[in-house]
This record gives sequence, structure tokens and C-alpha cells, in this order.
Amino acid sequence: MNGRSKTNPGLIALVQDLKAIGRENGSAIWRDIALRLEKPRRNWAETNLSKLERYAQDGDVIVVPGKVLAAGTISKKITVAAYGFSEASQAAIQVAGGRTMTIRELAAENPKGSNVRILR
Repeated sequence: MNGRSKTNPGLIALVQDLKAIGRENGSAIWRDIALRLEKPRRNWAETNLSKLERYAQDGDVIVVPGKVLAAGTISKKITVAAYGFSEASQAAIQVAGGRTMTIRELAAENPKGSNVRILR
């Protein structure tokens, strides 16, 4: 790296917390997500609703290490955790019967990371 590091204190705390949860529970998924969030923001995932519709099944728990955008439609009842949501995407997921949450909330709810899929 060229000496630049993250300056957002909330993001730095999230990355540290995810690494700690991964160590405590022996769960590699939280460390993987932390490493993805440490990368430059231009390399973060930007996932549209159409991609969630295509690759997720009813009842799935999906983590997007980036932002969920509103292009497309969704009809499946899924739980989506992401660093950020557009207002329209969050509303569409909830209207379809799904749940939206932050990555920190999902890590606290499911520290082992079992049955969690990462979607880029």
C-alpha cells in the first residue's frame, strides 16, 4: 500500500470488531469480510437487487461487503446485511418480506457465521 489508511472511525471499529469475532469463534467469514472492507472503497461490492434475486434462495442470509443498490426487483424473503443500502433497495427488500441489517448486527446475531453467504 502507499501509506494511506482508513480514516472513518466507525469503519475502523467495524473491521476490528469483525476480526475479533472471527478469532473468538473460529469463524473465517468475518475475517474475510473485514479484509474486504479494508480495501479501497472503489473495490467494494455494489450489488443490485437483480443480482440478489438471481443468486439468493428464500430464507438465505446474504452479506454484501459494500452497498446494495436498487436496480432490478426482488421477490424473495431473504436477510441482507451490508455496509450500506440505498433507500429504495432497503424498502424493496422489506416490502418483499425480507430483512435488512448492518454487518455488525448480523455478526452479533450469528457470531459463528453459519449459513451466511457473501455476495459480491
